[in-house]
Amino acid sequence: MAPRIGVVTFPGTLDDQDAVRAVRIAGAEPVSLWHADADLHGVDAVILPGGFSYGDYLRAGAIAALSPVVGEIKKAATAGMPVLGICNGFQVLCEAHLLPGTLMRNEQRRFHCTVSELIVASNDTVWTCDMTAGRGLHIAAKHGEGNYVVDAETLARIEENHQVVFRYRDNPNGSVHDIAGVTNAAGNVVGLMPHPEHSVEMLTGGSVDGLAFFASVQKFLAAQSA
Repeated sequence: MAPRIGVVTFPGTLDDQDAVRAVRIAGAEPVSLWHADADLHGVDAVILPGGFSYGDYLRAGAIAALSPVVGEIKKAATAGMPVLGICNGFQVLCEAHLLPGTLMRNEQRRFHCTVSELIVASNDTVWTCDMTAGRGLHIAAKHGEGNYVVDAETLARIEENHQVVFRYRDNPNGSVHDIAGVTNAAGNVVGLMPHPEHSVEMLTGGSVDGLAFFASVQKFLAAQSA
């Protein structure tokens, strides 16, 4: 049976349907989740997609982090459920304290929109376990607040614990240590700024490297159910 992967929609989300399509292309069953949902409808994993949840008022992801569905995601993540935050979803996970650090305005104060090359820094997570450490991935990216910032003590800790999952080959936004994505200590929650759901078909994304994320989580879930 194909795993059921939930895709959350907040007011202002833009990329939920792209994520749903990517899940389906990867061979899993997408399940739409609404920001006001008080349960996760039995899904096996969750994706928080990109966009401008609640218009990015206060700070990007700040209001979404207080939504009912994120409350349920926090409980599920603590119990080990795989969670992936993409772009605004990464910002939400940081605001919800499921991931360390925060995302600020790009260093050059310009919106970044291109295909970024990411280097896999860790394959010891649910979402990268089918990847090879050191591999380069070409993943679409589009963000204005992708500058990853974290205090020195936390930075040292996540580096030591191998919680940096992706680094930019050519840092487009000023992120500390070229960080493009991080994980929690358990390795089941991952956030990154680039958009793997936009890189699953050559016709529209120019790369299919994004499929590796979905292959990884399905590999993990299959092993869990074996």
